[in-house]
Amino acid sequence: MPNRETGTRRKGPRKPLRTAIAAVSVLALCSGVWLLQNGGAQAPPQPSAAESADTSAGPAPRATGAAPALPAAPPTRLRIPSLRVDAPLMGLSLTREGSLDVPPAGRRNLAGWYEAGTTPGERGTAVVAGHVDNAEGPAVFYALGALRKGQTVEVDRDDGRTAVFTVDAVEVYDSRDFPDDKVYGAAARPELRVITCGGGYSKNTGYLGNVVVFAHLTGTRT
Repeated sequence: MPNRETGTRRKGPRKPLRTAIAAVSVLALCSGVWLLQNGGAQAPPQPSAAESADTSAGPAPRATGAAPALPAAPPTRLRIPSLRVDAPLMGLSLTREGSLDVPPAGRRNLAGWYEAGTTPGERGTAVVAGHVDNAEGPAVFYALGALRKGQTVEVDRDDGRTAVFTVDAVEVYDSRDFPDDKVYGAAARPELRVITCGGGYSKNTGYLGNVVVFAHLTGTRT
């Protein structure tokens, strides 16, 4: 059995992201219970046009300064210094419906990574997801939409290395138009996607879309 708190990988082949993860934009990440309780008056920040990439289908822009890929190693913690995010990571699998599972809603400062896919720092596209809020208030990725190009995301790994990613773009997508290929598609270098809920908000359905951070590996610390 995997250790879901430390992110220890399960044995078995990795699944291609584009076919393995579906409908991440309609998961329990997006219920918005706290906003509903508070009349929607304190919505989380959303990306500005200046932080966005070309919204057409396809990979995110390729910035310079990519670091060499690391060997596979499970991640244990994620930090976003500019947002004061410092969160442990648990392993996430797929639900029976084929969508990405989510961390327990009651753990506000817990994020998760798709453990059947690429590990952060390894060549390919690694995926991390977390709640924007829960019934008690803002959760781990509440401020994700305020992240800016050039800022960093740090991921500690159980091999003692810290993978440092630089943000290329921060996008927001409506759940009806979520670009699976762009977000989950294969990458020739180490890339990271950090996903939470965002966009519009409905009292009937919760958040209507997702905020997605696109980043690539630019450094390693030990």
